[in-house]
Amino acid sequence: MLGRDPVPGESPVILDEYANTSSAGSIIAFHKYSDDLKPGDLGVICSFGAGYSAGTVIVRKLH
Repeated sequence: MLGRDPVPGESPVILDEYANTSSAGSIIAFHKYSDDLKPGDLGVICSFGAGYSAGTVIVRKLH
């Protein structure tokens, strides 16, 4: 996705603060680390749970 190997700090990490949040972790991470989105920007939130369950949503910042 980056076109290169990521460096430490580029991936949002919440496990150290919230422990195991299951699939809610992606929503918590998005809330904590989405301040740099500008109006009109698109984002993808994808979560994986037990039993191969998965959910994805595309979001757009309105204002």
